[in-house]
Amino acid sequence: MALVTGASSGIGTAVAEQLAAEGGWRLLLSGRDEDRLARIATRTGGVPLAADLSDPRARARLAEEALAHSGRVDALVAGAGIGWAGPFTTMPAQDIDDVLAVNLNATLHLVRLLLPGMVRQRSGRLVLIGSLAGSVGVRGEAVYAATKAGLTAFADSLRYELAPSGVRVSMVLPGVVDTPFFQRRGAPYHRDRPRPVPAGHVAGAVCRALRTGRPNAYVPSWLALPAWLHGAAPGLFRTLAQRFG
Repeated sequence: MALVTGASSGIGTAVAEQLAAEGGWRLLLSGRDEDRLARIATRTGGVPLAADLSDPRARARLAEEALAHSGRVDALVAGAGIGWAGPFTTMPAQDIDDVLAVNLNATLHLVRLLLPGMVRQRSGRLVLIGSLAGSVGVRGEAVYAATKAGLTAFADSLRYELAPSGVRVSMVLPGVVDTPFFQRRGAPYHRDRPRPVPAGHVAGAVCRALRTGRPNAYVPSWLALPAWLHGAAPGLFRTLAQRFG
């Protein structure tokens, strides 16, 4: 049984559709938009579990409902996320809290609620949807980038902790993805490069991570290069980012 959050839109929808097409998983699908979620659940044969993950009570209820429905959750794909773009000095306090709540806090709490069962059964998959922004930082998206960097550090730490347990932790780190994300954050994507990739490409990486337990997958794969350069030569990277970023 796999629980996919953010399944009512974008990457989460693509993941649900691809998992359904490949077979082998029963699906629990979570999202905020109940109508869209119900349609996607009908299309994929999944069970809709609507939840607003910015609400701590909703997170706990989602975990309870998932476990009550199936008795166990073998995989969590943490795809729920929101954005905000603009100068940090103008970002409203409530938007800071909302981005932190959905992108970081909700994922950590869901993992905390579902992980003990995976450890007991000595198998499980955690696939967290990060971003290149969390690896290198992005101008105008400081809080979003911070949440994705937090997920990356969380995943690294969990891997060490869970190494003997049979539970595998994967990060899928896309660049720009062609989804409604940019419209919803209030600022459209305006750069010529990198070009947005289809959400299905990210879903493919998620499905591979579920099969293999691969630790990190950049989408598209060449994005591993700027992430590597940021770590290997941070001064050079910052110079290039200031000029071209």
